[in-house]
Amino acid sequence: MKSLENAPVPTVKIKIEYLGHVRNLLNTTRQEEIELNENSTIQDLLNTLSKKHGEPFKKTIYEPGSSDLKANFMATVNGHLLNQLKGVNTKLKNNDNVTIMPIVSGG
Repeated sequence: MKSLENAPVPTVKIKIEYLGHVRNLLNTTRQEEIELNENSTIQDLLNTLSKKHGEPFKKTIYEPGSSDLKANFMATVNGHLLNQLKGVNTKLKNNDNVTIMPIVSGG
């Protein structure tokens, strides 16, 4: 009988795009691709990005375990705002496009 312990965990690839000054805050490229376990949520993605980008991400964009991005930032999944979906509990699918950007206001 085969053990499931060494069975590969199904994964999904997520494309992340950073708009506006987010790129500068994180000192990163405009886009990156992250591989997550299947059935991962936006919260799982944000926690992974927090680990990868460290303090700048945690301080400015998202504190791990939070129920939303910090004030002045928003995210979309395939062009839909998180509040149009299930917030950070939104499930991600293979090849989803997530955009993280500052909220722009003018006057």
